[in-house]
Amino acid sequence: MSHTMIMRDRSIPLSEAEHSAAFQLLQQGLRGVDGKHHARWLRFLCEVFALEDGEVAQVGTRIPRSTAFHRRHMALEQAVFDAQQRFAEFEQFRNWLKIGVGHVNWVPGAKGGIVPLPKSLSYAELDDAAMQQVHAAIAGFLRGPHAARYLWKQLDAQQAAAKMEAIMNNALQAQEGQQ
Repeated sequence: MSHTMIMRDRSIPLSEAEHSAAFQLLQQGLRGVDGKHHARWLRFLCEVFALEDGEVAQVGTRIPRSTAFHRRHMALEQAVFDAQQRFAEFEQFRNWLKIGVGHVNWVPGAKGGIVPLPKSLSYAELDDAAMQQVHAAIAGFLRGPHAARYLWKQLDAQQAAAKMEAIMNNALQAQEGQQ
C-alpha cells in the first residue's frame, strides 16, 4: 500500500459555493462499490474537508496487482527454482531472492545481531507498482554476478550466466505464449 500525506491548503481562496461544489463533485462523482464502502468514502470526505490549516491526514492507496503479471513473475521464479541445484524447498529459494534484493525487514537476531527477515510478496502486502519494482529487482539480481554462480556451483561464471539467461528467457516466452 502506498501512503500519501495531505494537508489543507488555503493559499487558493475558495468561496463557500466552490467549496460546496468540490465536496458535492467528490461525493457524487466517485462512489464506494457498495453501501459499506460508500459510507467509508463519505466519512473520509467529511474528515478531509474538515481539516484545519496545518492539519495533516494520511491517505492509503492500493492499485490491484495484475494477475497476468503475477503469473509471469511466479513462472520465472518457478523456472529458476526447478533448474537450480542449491535449494530443496521453494520457500527457502524465495527467501534467498528476497534477501538478495533487500526486500526485507531488519530485525534483532537470536544472538543480538541484526538479521534480514524477508517481506511478503502477497497481494495484500504489495500493490502492482510495488510488485513491479520487486520483480525488476529480482530479475536484476538473477542476472547479476552472484546468483547464477551460486545456483550452479559446478559451472564457471560465463556458463552460469548463460544458463540463467536461457532459463529466464524461456520462462518469460512461455508465459507470453499462454496469454
